[in-house]
Amino acid sequence: YSPVSEKHLADGMTVGELCAAAITMSDNSAANLLLATVGGPAGLTAFLRQIGDNVTRLDRWETELNEALPGDARDTTTPASMAATLRKLLTSQRLSARSQRQLLQWMVDDRVAGPLIRSVLPAGWFIADKTGAGERGARGIVALLGPNNKAER
Repeated sequence: YSPVSEKHLADGMTVGELCAAAITMSDNSAANLLLATVGGPAGLTAFLRQIGDNVTRLDRWETELNEALPGDARDTTTPASMAATLRKLLTSQRLSARSQRQLLQWMVDDRVAGPLIRSVLPAGWFIADKTGAGERGARGIVALLGPNNKAER
C-alpha cells in the first residue's frame, strides 16, 4: 500500500513528504524509505532505547512486519510504552519545538483513521493519531485527544 509514494517514482520525495505520506496515509513504501535513513529496523529500535523505551521493537520492514503471528514478539510494543514514547517525542527536547508541532499536525491530518476513534469523538474535541493494521485482525492505534480549547495542545 503506497498511495502517495507510487506517484513520485520519477521525481522522488523529500523526507518531510515521506513523513507526511507515512503518517497521514500509512504509505508503506514511504515508511520503508524513512526507515532506511535511520539504519533500518535495528536503527529505529536503537533510537527507542536511547529515549528510554525498552519494550518497543521493530525487527522487519513493511510489509513483513504486519504478519502478526500469535506469540511472536517481533515488531511489538505495549500501550504503556507507545504512549510514553509519543509523550517524550511531543514534550521532551528529543525533537525541536518545530518538529514536535509538525509531528502533531501530521497525526491530526491522519486520513486513514476515520472509522476508528475519530468516528465517535465528542463534538469540540481534537484527535491526533496514528493507526496500524496487520494480518489476523491485528490492530494498533496511538492517539492524543482532548477538548479543542486546551491551551496545552
